[in-house]
Amino acid sequence: MPASQVDRLAAFEARQGRIIAAVTDFGDRHPFPARVWGWLSLDFTGIGFAALFFCWSLTPSLLPRDWLFQGIIGGINAAIGYGVGCAVGWVVARFVLPGRPWWPPPLHVLRAVRVAVPVAAVLAAVVALVLAAEEQRQLAALMGAEGSTTSGYLRTILLSLAIAAALIALWRGLRDIGRWVAAKLIRRTRMPLGLARTLGVLVVVLLSFMLVDGVLIRGTYAFVNQAFGLRDDTTRPGAVQPLDPAKSGSPASLAAWETLGYEGRNFVSRGLDAEELTSVNVSPAREPIRVYVGLDTAPTPEERADLIVAELERTGAFDRSALVLIPTTGTGWVNPTAARAMELVHNGDLALVAWQYSYLPSWISFLADREKAAAAGKMLVERVQERWSQLPEDDRPALFLYGESLGTQSGEGAFDSLAEIRAQMDGVLWVGPPNSNRLWRQLVERRDPGTTEVQPVYADGLVVRFAHDPESVHEPDTPWLSPRVLYIQHASDPVVWWSPDLLFSRPDWLSEPPGPDRLPQMRWFPFVTFWQVSADLTNAAGVPDGHGHNYGTSVLDGWIEITQPDGWTETDTERVRLAIEAFAADDGPEK
Repeated sequence: MPASQVDRLAAFEARQGRIIAAVTDFGDRHPFPARVWGWLSLDFTGIGFAALFFCWSLTPSLLPRDWLFQGIIGGINAAIGYGVGCAVGWVVARFVLPGRPWWPPPLHVLRAVRVAVPVAAVLAAVVALVLAAEEQRQLAALMGAEGSTTSGYLRTILLSLAIAAALIALWRGLRDIGRWVAAKLIRRTRMPLGLARTLGVLVVVLLSFMLVDGVLIRGTYAFVNQAFGLRDDTTRPGAVQPLDPAKSGSPASLAAWETLGYEGRNFVSRGLDAEELTSVNVSPAREPIRVYVGLDTAPTPEERADLIVAELERTGAFDRSALVLIPTTGTGWVNPTAARAMELVHNGDLALVAWQYSYLPSWISFLADREKAAAAGKMLVERVQERWSQLPEDDRPALFLYGESLGTQSGEGAFDSLAEIRAQMDGVLWVGPPNSNRLWRQLVERRDPGTTEVQPVYADGLVVRFAHDPESVHEPDTPWLSPRVLYIQHASDPVVWWSPDLLFSRPDWLSEPPGPDRLPQMRWFPFVTFWQVSADLTNAAGVPDGHGHNYGTSVLDGWIEITQPDGWTETDTERVRLAIEAFAADDGPEK
């Protein structure tokens, strides 16, 4: 070995000895802190990256976040950052630093780093929290909501530390299990170290997958399904069995009241009657028809679909001027604002038809029941459309399709293409479509050059259009062929913009100028943005009308554009809008 390399090796070993001696001396003089630090065994590069990822997580996303949600996001991202930092530190230590004349650094430098890195991380987190609280207030003001206080937002750091520590401890536990498996394999089979470690990792990954998929996910799914199934047996306060034979659940109905489920009973009991419609529109109204079938109304989807058609026949729905199919969200929920808007615009001369296909709310159905949602929408549309098409063409109601949230995914599942929709429907209104919607995604990706993902234009708006508020629903004033298809989507709706792709790639909507209700400070960061928007999903409807997943009365404007009622004026629109708001105020909040 050359003399120069011998000298370097000797110097390296001497410095390593000084480091070990310093650590030992510190432990002798300060036994408790030494034990704590030894138990933590934190990597300084990991700490630095954890602080960076935590600060990134504080940047604004689509919706205002309180300290609790921010604490959860910050903790998850700090743990991810710590893992990334440890990986980077290992690569540098293994392949970059060995052989460098200045490595390892002097002892006093190492001591300074031990103090500086954690202190700098905490200071950076506190400063970032103060700045983030101000940005959250700006975002809340943009939506007309109440913002967080700076002092309250500082609680975030404690929750984030706890969550990050729990995740890091979990990872270390899995790592130790993998090492234990590798050690057992080496002792019993004498296999090489590298192969034993690889098998240890595979065993841990397999066991973790089996635990998560077989126990946590499926067990949680079964528990939640049972819990919401029990809720389905209850009835919303104020919901009473209708006596009008035009409603499912009435004494004359083929679908018994007690089988309609929580949302079904809510839907049929909240319809406007002819007297209320007449008082708003100042013209004689008909009793609107509401048809609904619950999961317990019949044992199989096929039997429930047959019952839907039988109910339409019984109520005379095919004799009305309009028939509206409403593929529902997970629990069978139908937006009461949308239903009332339709009844008011048509002055009762229509039938609304919906059914329940799950006990689960939309966000769980989105994760676990998407195939069921698409199948349910397809069956509903096909069965009703089949019976409708048997009627004389000049003596059958206009056939419309409405869906909101997961209901749009259910509705899209009935068709293979836009051309098929236009061949079978007289108009379609979809509100707040999830990002995973197949047809919506195709239209957005094929948008006209120069238009944005958040406000796309497809084929000059000749057939299908996108809008974000009541004003844009009526724009532009250019030819729009019938039957019309309209999507209403907010720039701040996490349901529309959430996607697993956010983990590793920046979407177009975050590369473009922001939409009307999104802060320009929002940026894309790997991993971080995914968890931010995931947290936004949990509060998607908890913001004022016109933002997030709360579309308010913009559904009314969309419905008018889709159905094009004869002689309708802006005065009519505002009269109906005021009536809808008044009815909603009388209802009180959704339970």
